[in-house]
This record gives sequence, C-alpha cells and structure tokens, in this order.
Amino acid sequence: MNEILLFHHGQGLTDGVLAFAETLRSAGHLVHTPDYYDGKVFATLDEGVAYRDEIGIPELANRAGAAAQSLPTDLVYAGFSLGTGPAQLLAQTRPGARGALLMSGCLPAAAFETPWPAGVPLAVHTTEHDPWVDLDVARALVDEAHGDLVLYPGSAHLFADPTNADHDAELRARLEASVIAWLDVVDRARQAARA
Repeated sequence: MNEILLFHHGQGLTDGVLAFAETLRSAGHLVHTPDYYDGKVFATLDEGVAYRDEIGIPELANRAGAAAQSLPTDLVYAGFSLGTGPAQLLAQTRPGARGALLMSGCLPAAAFETPWPAGVPLAVHTTEHDPWVDLDVARALVDEAHGDLVLYPGSAHLFADPTNADHDAELRARLEASVIAWLDVVDRARQAARA
C-alpha cells in the first residue's frame, strides 16, 4: 500500500478527481485529496485558470504545502495539470518522497533549483499533443529521474476527468491501469528495501 497526496487540476477538486482517488483506494492505497481552491469548482479550465491567477501561484503552493505538513514524508505525490506543480515541488524538495505521479503536466527539474532526488520514482502521463504540456520538458525530466513517460494518443488535456470536456473513457481506463501497476512496483520496491 502507498500513501498518496493527490493534487487537483485547475478546475478544482472535481467529482472526476475524487473518482480517480477512489479508484486508487479500491486498489488498496491511502489517498489524500486536499482542496487548495477552498471548495470552488469551475465549469471550464479557463475559469479555473483565471481563479488560479487571482490567487497567485505562490499562495496556491503554500496551501498545497500546508496540506503535506500533517502527513508523513514517505508519500507518493501526485497531481493533475495545475496539481503537478505542488506534487513535483514536494517530491523534489521534501526529503523522504516515495515517488511522483504527474498527469497532464510537469515542470523542468531546474524550476525548483534542485536536481531530481536519486532513487525517487517518477511517472509522467500525457497525451502526445497536449497543448498544455511541453514534451521536451517531460522527456528531460524523465531522463534525469530515470522515470517513465507514458504517452497517449491525441491532444486531450484532462482526459482522465469525466467531468471535463476532454474526457476520454478509454484513455482514462488505460491511465488508471498504468498508474495502479506503477504504484504496485513502487510499493514492492519499498518493501524490498525494508527487508
């Protein structure tokens, strides 16, 4: 079992993000879903991005970091789109991370002024032509971390969220299966290291 801190995307803590968390719970993992939008959920990504800009990235990062403070450090940090920022920040800078799962987004490792920590597993999931994701950045990050880049066909951004217009049920199912398999590998590696 992994303990996971899952950060929502720019539309807020949608029913789709909560459903993804429930899928991971059904696979035996403990999942925390902080709401750093204070209950606000937006119908479109553009509305959510406008709210993000109103609050400001530093404040959202503070809120996301506060969500981690009461939890152990031995976490898998996960996020969708906007949520990949705090997930990656914590995985790179908070000692003890078990792994990072970045879906529909990632940043260069240099954005956090520290290299990717040795031994911390990474998986980045995105469509091949997602307009919000720079594939060169994703490839460089995955190369540095010796991680996994999982590409899906098309250009949908929030394809895994049934409440989003980009939703693709087939791709969501593939993502869920891939994530659960990856989490199992991460958990087995942790158990082997303890033995």
